[in-house]
Amino acid sequence: MSTTTAKAGRPRAGGGPARTGARPRRSLGSRLAARTGGGALRVFLVLAALFWLMPTVGLLLSSLRSPGDIAESGWWEVLSAPAQLTTENYTRLLENEAITDSLVSTLMITLPATVLVVVIGALAGYAFAWMDFPGRDWWFIVVVGLLVVPVQVALVPVSELFGAIGVFETTLGVVLFHVAFGLPFAIFLLRNFFAEIPRELLEAARLDGAGELRLFTRVVLPLGGPAIASLGIFQFLWVWNDMLVALIFADSESAPITVALQRQVRQFGNNIDVLAPGAFVSMIIPLVVFFAFQRQFVNGVMAGAVK
Repeated sequence: MSTTTAKAGRPRAGGGPARTGARPRRSLGSRLAARTGGGALRVFLVLAALFWLMPTVGLLLSSLRSPGDIAESGWWEVLSAPAQLTTENYTRLLENEAITDSLVSTLMITLPATVLVVVIGALAGYAFAWMDFPGRDWWFIVVVGLLVVPVQVALVPVSELFGAIGVFETTLGVVLFHVAFGLPFAIFLLRNFFAEIPRELLEAARLDGAGELRLFTRVVLPLGGPAIASLGIFQFLWVWNDMLVALIFADSESAPITVALQRQVRQFGNNIDVLAPGAFVSMIIPLVVFFAFQRQFVNGVMAGAVK
């Protein structure tokens, strides 16, 4: 018997045959650290979520308290005295025509501005990604350059332009401003996402007789759904929460909820019984939209990160 064979058949000192390729056992300290780290991370995330939601909860409880209770103590007192809760503030809010009209105006501004940015951005993103036309790369550089233009720089010249064409202090003017400043980011985002679609897939569709419009609607849009959903959520939140643009380009009849609440503070001072429910309504709608489409939002963010 050869020496090699004898060594291979020799049992280990601890008994039993020798195991090759066995995964090394983790020490007790490393296992405890891994389990403790996972539990600590969960606790941290839960605490962060509660801390993030605390202003919303406080605003909700404040909106359900009478002005007298709000002036005497903080919102956390309602946890020990739930009898303070009342819906009278929301009743007065619905009777306030300035607030209710501003909610309608906010929807009339936010929905068209979001839809137009998504549609035009998707079409332009596809063109920049897969269509050849003169100066395509240079035009895309111009679009990227527009991303760094601050809104404040354009307020005065755009105001003069809107005044000349007759859309200043109108809902249309506010929508056009949001669309103009939302398109550079939309085109940049969707162009980069569409460019990652396999070329073979598009060529196969062209061989089947698909034109550019059918290719865009049947192939590109379904694959770009997560990115489009993320863009729509971003644009909706930006426009809904905007006050600067609406404060300048909207009149009293087309003012959104942010401007209406600001005017309530200026006119009536500390009327918290109207401001608290109005602010909560203004806050809860974007939160509902975000949580309703959070799966699409996460898919879009993860897809962009992987690509």
